[in-house]
Amino acid sequence: MIDILVAGGGYVGLSLAVALKKAAPHLQIELVDPAPADAWRRDERASALVAAARNLLDVLGVWDEIAPEAEPIRRMVITDSRTADPVRPVFLTFEGAGTAEDGAPFAHMVPNRAVTGSLVAAAEPLGLPISWATSVVDFSTDPHASAIRLSNGETRKARLLVACDGVRSRLRDIAGIKTVRFDYGQSGIVTTVEHERPHEGTAEEHFLPAGPFATLPMRGNRSSLVWTERTEDANRLIESDDLVFEEELERRFGHKLGTLRVVGGRRAFPLGLTLARSFVAPRFALAGDAAHGIHPISGQGLNLGFKDVAALAETLIEADRLGLDIGLLSVLERYETWRRFDTFRMGVTTDVLNRLFSNDITPMRVARDLGLGIVDRLPGLKSFFIRQAEGLAGSGQPRMLVGEAI
Repeated sequence: MIDILVAGGGYVGLSLAVALKKAAPHLQIELVDPAPADAWRRDERASALVAAARNLLDVLGVWDEIAPEAEPIRRMVITDSRTADPVRPVFLTFEGAGTAEDGAPFAHMVPNRAVTGSLVAAAEPLGLPISWATSVVDFSTDPHASAIRLSNGETRKARLLVACDGVRSRLRDIAGIKTVRFDYGQSGIVTTVEHERPHEGTAEEHFLPAGPFATLPMRGNRSSLVWTERTEDANRLIESDDLVFEEELERRFGHKLGTLRVVGGRRAFPLGLTLARSFVAPRFALAGDAAHGIHPISGQGLNLGFKDVAALAETLIEADRLGLDIGLLSVLERYETWRRFDTFRMGVTTDVLNRLFSNDITPMRVARDLGLGIVDRLPGLKSFFIRQAEGLAGSGQPRMLVGEAI
């Protein structure tokens, strides 16, 4: 019998397995993922890593490998307008470094493949086995273990099964964990563009009637886009030819950075709110998108997953050091208590923000623009929001999020 089987080889599953093995080499941990071994190399997406996530990756010993491909976000600009408006007034800006003592920026834009690749490389010297092109087909639990059936015909018995298999988690369904789910009728178009002039580390979020249009700085004269549209419009744009797509893109991006050219593939992802009613069951735990899927309006989805990793790893390692059974529900409930409120709060926050800003109702436009203007004029309040964005607000944070080993 092994100690832990992690199902899902994305950034959450990999970082959890690496964190556990690094802190407790004696634990027998395996990871399985249905994707081919080199699938992560073809991931063209990029994500915003906040300071807390950067601290975790530094503790895992992989940030130095990621850093050369990371672009600091030095400035954040928020506008609110209609697509056809000739001028987009800026209502809120966040300038300079974050609140960390070393003056580090509150976030970096990082290619997903750089994060995943560094974690895959870190697993090998730890003796952490990864079975690619393999998934968990079914499992059942008894008081002592989870009996797990894999797609390659093999079976495992594990003291704990951790599901990191995404927002449509099959394992969550098998475990009988219900969700709160809402479809926004929106899709997020993700692509990368190259522009003529440098972005100077500026990220922009334009609130448009159909949803936010975010431009996020990457290395060189490139930006990652998260472009929210109504689902039927997003599908039409994805299926259109390059000329139509780039024309619609320019209407939203503007010409301040010169000529634009799409340099990455374009994909659309349906957007909704999914919150698991429970994060744990006997011998079973959820982490990452399997536990929560939120709107990308705040850019916190990936970072919530890293918070799960830090909390679950610390919970399990401390229980193991005390000689406790890491699969007991009483142990796992500490992790759920640690993460559930923060996840619910972020889910509600992004839901409210999306409903508030993804419309063209005049009274709401006036109210939200007034609110943004007030925040922009209060330095103390801006610092509070930056601290929240960094993932460092509040006491009792898991150790890895503040840069400490477990």
